[in-house]
Amino acid sequence: MKISYLLITCILIFGSCDLSKPNSPKVENKTEALQDSLVKGWNTWNNPSVLSYVKMPDGLKLQIKMRKKGHGPYWLGDAYVANPKYNFAEVIKPKEHAYDGSYTALHLSWEGMNASIETAVDGEDFVMLYTPDSIQESVHILVLESGYLWNKPGLLRLEEDIIEASSDDNKTVIRNIGTDTNMPLPIPTPYFSFDSDNKIAIYTGKERSIQEVEAIILNKKNQFKENTSQYGELASVYEAIQSVVAWNQFYDAFNDRGISSVSRIWNEAWGGYIIFDWDTYFIASIAAIDNKNLAYSNVFAITNSITDSGFIPNVAATYKKSNDRSQPPVGAMTVKMIYDQYKEKWFLEEVYGNLLAWNRWWTNNRDNKGFLSWGSDPHPQGMQGNTMKAAKWESGLDNSPMFDEIAFNEETHMMELASVGLMSLYIADCKYLAEIASVLGKLEDREELLNRAKMYSDKLNELWDDNLGIYRDKNLITGEFTEHLSPTHFYPLLAGVPTQEQATRMIEEHFMNPEEFYGKYMMASIAKNNAAYPDNSYWRGRIWAPMNYLVYLGLRNYDLPEARKILSEKSKELLLKEWNDKRHIYENYNAEIGVGDDVRNSDPFYAWGGLLGYIPLIEEGYVKIETIK
Repeated sequence: MKISYLLITCILIFGSCDLSKPNSPKVENKTEALQDSLVKGWNTWNNPSVLSYVKMPDGLKLQIKMRKKGHGPYWLGDAYVANPKYNFAEVIKPKEHAYDGSYTALHLSWEGMNASIETAVDGEDFVMLYTPDSIQESVHILVLESGYLWNKPGLLRLEEDIIEASSDDNKTVIRNIGTDTNMPLPIPTPYFSFDSDNKIAIYTGKERSIQEVEAIILNKKNQFKENTSQYGELASVYEAIQSVVAWNQFYDAFNDRGISSVSRIWNEAWGGYIIFDWDTYFIASIAAIDNKNLAYSNVFAITNSITDSGFIPNVAATYKKSNDRSQPPVGAMTVKMIYDQYKEKWFLEEVYGNLLAWNRWWTNNRDNKGFLSWGSDPHPQGMQGNTMKAAKWESGLDNSPMFDEIAFNEETHMMELASVGLMSLYIADCKYLAEIASVLGKLEDREELLNRAKMYSDKLNELWDDNLGIYRDKNLITGEFTEHLSPTHFYPLLAGVPTQEQATRMIEEHFMNPEEFYGKYMMASIAKNNAAYPDNSYWRGRIWAPMNYLVYLGLRNYDLPEARKILSEKSKELLLKEWNDKRHIYENYNAEIGVGDDVRNSDPFYAWGGLLGYIPLIEEGYVKIETIK
């Protein structure tokens, strides 16, 4: 089943493209150079299919498709890493994927056909090796289709057993090793076709033997493995999280940039691309381990999508952005951590103004009786603006039971909830942004930010429940604490607000409590003794990587080594369980059995799931980050 385009049609009617540009000519030159360096060569740039390999900047595409022999479905066109509960016919097991496309590997199953597909880049040349499994249930026609994407200029010509592609002064010769069936197929551009039960090689450039193609692929695979080996016992963890970000990297033709999205399926559903606020920052964090350009590009993409109202939107997509609401403020934290790795001030200069505007927006628009509350403003182009549903979307915790009994105030445009999670993230945002201001010599801004951090820290301390030993959300109508506990109630650790004594109580009485958060798999998005936990639906009881990540960063601010180790180990085990089995990294996981595909609403290859592996890389010292108090 392919993605429904009904939603895309609706978006086309109501929106317009977001073609954000850098802020200054000086920075623009650097961002252009960054994109030139990032978006080049052969890679899986074409979002609609993981079986599509594209040479940039030419836009020359070589894509594998399958033609069934026998009764339908007749074609496998575009292919995704997809949840079978959505009735996708193809089963893709993504494996290694170097960021620069120098080596990729996956396993494809479709209608009884099973095969491994590996690619490599040798200088300017591309090689692909298709190797069927030893036992095939069915034999189909494998098609190698050529073309030029995104209306880029080019000419294609079939000449006997080769395809010639010409673009400007660049000429590419595409060859094959295999027995071409020469089957007449309704494909408008030159193609090769083969029986799917034979080993096949596709390559560009000079003539090569099958042994030479295999040697190139083996060499590039070994180089990839050598790079991952530097992470020692965590090599498989690094490979998993690097691959999920690399497989979700694509070329955004609307903005002429390379970025990594949460999921190719989400991009396709939104007509080209979609980036979410905190998702995109988190993906940048993972990429920053060893791909500075991709990390920068993701940060620029979401930060420069700032709305006219002065906030980073929940959603920025091909034809729409959420002008009514934002999402959790993790931008300054992410930017400062990336800066700490590369120490390039121009990176800070590019985003500082927008991050400061966003920081000020929160206190001007989401201050509710001195606390902070999630909300949604009225806006003619908003997505269900000024509603409780949209306010939940701003939280990023869409259906969390934390909001079940809370009212939405249409006059203030906010929930009547003093949110521990939001206030903690905002205090941390103030502190990290103050550090950035110091680097840039903006001392007045620094003082302003630290004053706000202090003001909201004092208000956050009003939400400390000394009887329960943890911070709690407060219903601002009744004035009472709510009954729900979530990992967000550990976020004050991230803000550095609790004392060591308070932090210890939070961990001993709640984190380590098997009736609340401790268990074989951690951390459930709501306490296990909560009535909503058995729902096992999205934020009602499932495990989400960003929650683990934010709690872990908070633990680093305190003398809590046992809790840090526990969360690191359990995050790693959860990640590898499904990666080793299915090569999937899920959007969310079942907190009881540690799987991701037991429900429909868990994307099987969602990039921020890689945070589960980012945690142990930090814990074991492979990633150096600085924390705040």
